[in-house]
Amino acid sequence: MSGKGGVGKTTIAALLSIIFSKNNYKVLALDTDSVPNLAQSLGLPLEKAYSITPLAKNDELAEERTGARPGEGWGILFSLTPRVDDLVDKYGIRINNNLALVVVGSIDVSKEGCLCPAIALAKAFLAHVFIKRREIVIVDAEAGAEVFGRGLAEKFDLNLCVSEPTIKSLIISRKLVKLADELGIKRNIIVLNKVVDEIGAVQQYSRVFGENSTPYHIVRYDEKLLKIEAMGRGVDSLPEDSILYRDVFSLYKKIMKILR
Repeated sequence: MSGKGGVGKTTIAALLSIIFSKNNYKVLALDTDSVPNLAQSLGLPLEKAYSITPLAKNDELAEERTGARPGEGWGILFSLTPRVDDLVDKYGIRINNNLALVVVGSIDVSKEGCLCPAIALAKAFLAHVFIKRREIVIVDAEAGAEVFGRGLAEKFDLNLCVSEPTIKSLIISRKLVKLADELGIKRNIIVLNKVVDEIGAVQQYSRVFGENSTPYHIVRYDEKLLKIEAMGRGVDSLPEDSILYRDVFSLYKKIMKILR
């Protein structure tokens, strides 16, 4: 999931994760945002959702696995290939029988400064997940282009670029799709989110992307989402006949056709 901030990446990522899991797929949801909130969107109670320590901030784990504690200063030797194959079992949060969440946190070196051992651990974990594990892996990425500069995005099978139906948001999405294409990610979908006027949204999309361009998918605005978020609940509370659920379920079916 890529896109500018506030477009609804986390909501779409959470609901897609739930839909895949309900359709008998094993799903691993990864939150790699610097302000992780995928746990709440998946329905965890607020107290638990915001008490999770991201892997990239877990100093004790980083020291155990890399041999150095974050913040010890420059010149400290540590392993760039720590053991990570057991981290899903140890730190994954079980949402349902088919769905687990791991809060990785941001691994942008320029933002994390001296947390190099923790970043090495998080990068090794993500590389292991993308290459070795067999689940459907859904990544709620940091807003903007950071995900394309970490040496991780090229392992993705599909880039879902979430955008509001505005010129500003769509221009940013066009840049993100270009970055994805440069990394060899040839399958992209623009997810036009929070759509009120479908015809107008498609017109805005066409103005930015042109005729022969990246496929798009419309997810309509749904007031039911505002109501459940006001109560601190996740998208697991959405009824299956709601607008948002039906539109994201349609996106799920489109993804399955592309990946097959």
